[in-house]
Amino acid sequence: MQGVRCATASRLCVTWAVLASSLCGKARRIGTTPANRSFGLLGNAGRMANAAAADNQDGLRGDAMTMRGPAGDGGSGGDPTVPLPARDLPTAVPRRFGPGGRGRPGGSEFSYVAATATVPAGHGYAYQPHARGPRRHRVRRVLRRLVIAAVVLILLGVVAFGGLMAATPSAGNASQLAAEQASAHQVAYPGPAVPARFAAALTATEDWRFYSEPGIDVYAVARVGFGYVTGHGIGGGATLYQQLAKLLYTEGRSSPKDEATQVAVAIKLYLTYSRPKILQMYTDVVYFGNGFYGLSQASCGYFGVGPSSLSWPQAAMLAGMVQGPSLDDPLTHPANARIREEHVIGRLVATGKLTQAQASAALAVPLSSLVANAGGCPA
Repeated sequence: MQGVRCATASRLCVTWAVLASSLCGKARRIGTTPANRSFGLLGNAGRMANAAAADNQDGLRGDAMTMRGPAGDGGSGGDPTVPLPARDLPTAVPRRFGPGGRGRPGGSEFSYVAATATVPAGHGYAYQPHARGPRRHRVRRVLRRLVIAAVVLILLGVVAFGGLMAATPSAGNASQLAAEQASAHQVAYPGPAVPARFAAALTATEDWRFYSEPGIDVYAVARVGFGYVTGHGIGGGATLYQQLAKLLYTEGRSSPKDEATQVAVAIKLYLTYSRPKILQMYTDVVYFGNGFYGLSQASCGYFGVGPSSLSWPQAAMLAGMVQGPSLDDPLTHPANARIREEHVIGRLVATGKLTQAQASAALAVPLSSLVANAGGCPA
């Protein structure tokens, strides 16, 4: 019985020695900061337990039950061996708290997370690392933050847009402003109805969504706004509503403040006037170059015919001049005028207003024939 008790005591000492040595090694790998020095006690305990185990084994060499070889190996002389027990051991994991200790930034403290110990025969304890939490929680957190940011941006945009609409002038006096400008340029107001060919050519090249948009092209406005934010100054994309607002309310200026005003007024024009009225106001005040304001003056001045008698190539040439009237004047810059005519004819084909055969026939007419009667309409 005394031998059995001694053997049992020896097994316990060996077990505690392995446990203390494992924890001590783990502590050395984690670090030796002031907050982790408590693991030095485990190292001392491990060394003391190893010494005690060695003394007990020396005293038990002659007993009936001896321990020979590593756990799981067979002993000599038919004596059984005592396998080391397999148990769940903790793994020390540092937690950051604060520079002054627990609960403050910069400090650390060790907590224990259970790890599973597996004991292959003859190889001692093996530890499996603690598994990380599921990544989907982080993904959900990021998505939630993105949704919140998007909602905040939308709300800010709505508030800013409401302020812009309140700060800009009403569009109820647009017809009066157009009449004043037409009178200043000796143009009868209101002029004749906009002919179908010129309306098709103008919308195809300047604003092909004119009959479906709410006064502005949202994508174009976003592109221009992004250009100003990034410093690239991307222009273009103004609808006919915006161009009319530029002519009537901002005196042709194009600063960021003026363009914001044009966007707001364009929406008000859309809500106030019909599309035919918008086209008529636009064609009565827009400049066509060579001193011609309004469609009637330009049609008579360049081609010697009234607006209702414009051919497709003549209508295309006039529609192509509104962006650069001085540069695309067919009387002084015929080459530029021809390029613009070709561009507008191509847009008419793209929007389905002309077939390719009709486009080819229109471009076959020489420029000299188009302007042969320039100088004014017959009385």
